[in-house]
Amino acid sequence: MSSVATALRGRVVTPVEIIEDGLVVVAEGHIPWVGAAAEAERAGWGDLLADAVVAPESGYLLPGLVDVHCHGGGGESFPNAETADQAMVSILEHRRHGTTSLVASCVTAAADVLRARACVLADLCDAGELAGIHFEGPFVSVERCGAQDPTYIIAPDAALTRELIELGRGHVVTMTIAPEKPGITGGDGVVAALIDGGALPSFGHTDSEAAPVRAGLADASARLAARVRSGQPVRSTRSTATHLFNGMRPMHHRTPGPVPEFLAAARRGECVLEMIGDGVHLAPEIVLDMFETLGRENVILVTDAMAAAGMPDGDYVLGPAAVTVADGVARLTEGGAIAGGTAHLIDVVRTTWRGGVDLVDAVYAASCQGAEVLGDDSIGALEPGRWADLVVTDADLAPVRVLRRGEVVV
Repeated sequence: MSSVATALRGRVVTPVEIIEDGLVVVAEGHIPWVGAAAEAERAGWGDLLADAVVAPESGYLLPGLVDVHCHGGGGESFPNAETADQAMVSILEHRRHGTTSLVASCVTAAADVLRARACVLADLCDAGELAGIHFEGPFVSVERCGAQDPTYIIAPDAALTRELIELGRGHVVTMTIAPEKPGITGGDGVVAALIDGGALPSFGHTDSEAAPVRAGLADASARLAARVRSGQPVRSTRSTATHLFNGMRPMHHRTPGPVPEFLAAARRGECVLEMIGDGVHLAPEIVLDMFETLGRENVILVTDAMAAAGMPDGDYVLGPAAVTVADGVARLTEGGAIAGGTAHLIDVVRTTWRGGVDLVDAVYAASCQGAEVLGDDSIGALEPGRWADLVVTDADLAPVRVLRRGEVVV
């Protein structure tokens, strides 16, 4: 049974527990068995123990991480990638650091640029290198555009949305939209175009008051539920919110804005909330608060990484915008707004864990939750039957070995 199998041994992080001395078996690119090393003999895998790859002392075996919001890394940027080779630089940068499933995020840009990026990125999705495509804009708020270039922000356009989905060849996962803008809801709105096309609305970059946010969330929830009832496929039963707290009007008790609506929708099971838990975009304390308030099933850790991830301080670009990175923080060269992240997702998990979130829950939010958004139950956890996507780390979560589909990445 184990003649073509290999194994890895260490503290195995599953969706429900840490197996202190665990074994993960890899065969034909998949995981046939996970369990305590002491049970391997009885399960028929005892002959793998002697040659198992062992994690560093007190090290961990994590599932391959799943990042559904990433603009680049390694010096390259998905919004600027005119070729597959350019995009692969960013993909491999994050893969080497344990993100084995990656969604490439674009930024607000001219329609022709978005069309061109959709084609390049869809080719990489077809090749299995990317897990999907995320369009961050162009139907967002000028007032809360952040690092999005307001020059290219346009009114919501369902026809353009459908065109981008078609060019994405089934790989468009999410699109960030501001719910207060006209043309978002209704049968001919952008939400309907996204859901009918197999994508999800991601509400964000918004200056909205509460009512439009609630209306947008309700429209999305009703349309997703209707598809489920009629037996039509949906990527997920929940919409998402793009990087909670960032790029949106802050909460105030007299003008509540969008944040309480997102929190309430998450509690209702209608929306999963992205958080950039890198210690720059959000304080670790608020990340811990959200885990404790909403539960790990309603939040998802992302990087929002740009070209500077894994790179030294210096000058970079994010779409049409110039970005300067100093002390590891990326800001627009003109204006100083935070312009994406510079962390890998394993760094976000580490920061979240150090901030008080249980490691099992932090890993869950960076793996299982991304798999749910993608609608892909073959990834996201160290469980039998799933792809053998694993990250071997030391005791401080520094990656020392990465497997993707059973093949060694580093």
